[in-house]
This record gives sequence, C-alpha cells and structure tokens, in this order.
Amino acid sequence: MADNALVFQSDFGLTDGAVCAMYGVSLAVDKDLHIFNLTHDITPYNIWEASYRLYQSVEYWPEGTVFVSVVDPGVGSSRKSVVAKTKNGQFIVTPDNGTLTHIKKNIGIVSVREIDETRHRRKNTEYSYTFHGRDVYANTGAKLAAGKITFEEVGEELPVEEILELECGEVSVSEGAVAGCVDILDVRFGSLWTNVPREEFKKIGAEFGDKVEVEIYNNSTLVYSNSIVYGHSFADVRIGEPIIYVNSLYCMAVAINQGSFAKAYSIGTGAHWKIVFKKLPQ
Repeated sequence: MADNALVFQSDFGLTDGAVCAMYGVSLAVDKDLHIFNLTHDITPYNIWEASYRLYQSVEYWPEGTVFVSVVDPGVGSSRKSVVAKTKNGQFIVTPDNGTLTHIKKNIGIVSVREIDETRHRRKNTEYSYTFHGRDVYANTGAKLAAGKITFEEVGEELPVEEILELECGEVSVSEGAVAGCVDILDVRFGSLWTNVPREEFKKIGAEFGDKVEVEIYNNSTLVYSNSIVYGHSFADVRIGEPIIYVNSLYCMAVAINQGSFAKAYSIGTGAHWKIVFKKLPQ
C-alpha cells in the first residue's frame, strides 16, 4: 500500500500521451499510489519557471511527498538525474539543470542523491534517450513514494553545494527604495510576482493606501514608470487600475484589477527584469 503522494510537473502539456504514460509507469510500480498534478503547462524548456512553481507548491505538502519535475531540454546529455530531499522532508525527482534553484534558496535542501539508472530505470529502455520522464523519473519517483526503495537506495550522495543553480536577482535596499526583479507571472491573470520580500519592502516606510513609485527595467532599458497604490487586495482600486500588494508567498506583486499588467506593458520575467519601489512624499 502506497504511503505517500506522487506529484507530477512538466512542460509536456496534455495534448498527447506523455503524461498518461508516466501515470501508467507509476501505477505499474504500485496501483494504490495517489497521483496528483502540480502543472503540465510550464512554458516549454523554461527551467526557471519549473523551479519557481516547485517553490510555490512543495512546502504545503506533507513530509514524504514525492515530486517529479520534468522540464529537461538537456535530456539524453551528461546532465545528472537526481533526487533532492528538502528541509521539510519532501523529495524532488528531477534533472540537475537548475530546477532546484528556488527550493534550495528559499526552503532548503538537506541531501541530494544521483539516480542509479542501472537499478531504477525501467527495464528494456536503455536505448531510449528522450523520455527520461517516463523511464527514469516516474519510475524512480513511484518506487520512492510507494516505499519500494528508501532515499538512500536511490544512488550515490552528491554535495548539496554542487547543485546547478540559475541566476537569481538580488534584492537591495537604499534610502527610500527597494529593488529586485520580476521572478514570475501569476500567469492566468498577468500579475507580476517579484522577489522582494514584504519585510524588505516595509523598510521604505510605505503604508496601505500610500502611492509608491514603480520603475521596471528590461536590463538597463526603462519600460515602465508610474505611481501605484499599495493596497491589501485588488478591490482597493477601481477596475483597470494598477495596485501593489503582498502575494501568497509574502513577496511584493504588481497587478491591474481585472486586467493583465504583463500584457498591458509587455513585461517578462527573470533576473534581467528589474523592479524598483520608491516611497513618494505623502
């Protein structure tokens, strides 16, 4: 009987049989597994997005939950296949290609093991090089979630400090201003989620209802500059107006009430999308 949940994430989408195949492999390991989806709509090849979505979700799941994240543009190359154990006792099965960046930085990873493919790859798949999600990750994740193997049996332990990490934007505070980057979009609604923690934003002295100057840069090019109300939620401004708020991860976000800020101003994500909040005289 399976003890733990198995949660899948990928950039495969649901228009073909890839996700279904991973389900089948997992249930062949243990038909009583409880399988869930984080998302299969990661932008193709976008490792940064995969990393952030794990950070957004993993810590809310019970100890022992196994996540399988497959966004793997380097499939079949020399990149390692690993299982990471988080500080809170969840497991993440993934290529070591930067997918663990946000988990390591924001939640903590206590141990990493390289998957021993001689033991944990599906039988008779050694000449298939492009579907490790099915043949290696789903199979290994299912065995771990079902208790068929222990974490120690995954393979050789690797140094946590050698996990491949993507570049993350820095947060800096100066007199009356705090700067960071646009980490990710609240995709369906087009809100900008930044890496600026609420505690750092508070240092500029803005209170709810105040207007705050917001500047957004793509590298060194200024693409947006305006004063925006700092509010509790979207209803604090009229429909079509922008607002600054604290998102569900306790970081600062910028949105348009019932509109898409990202589409309105063609804003992207990543360390090169800089955002600056400045307190205005009240």
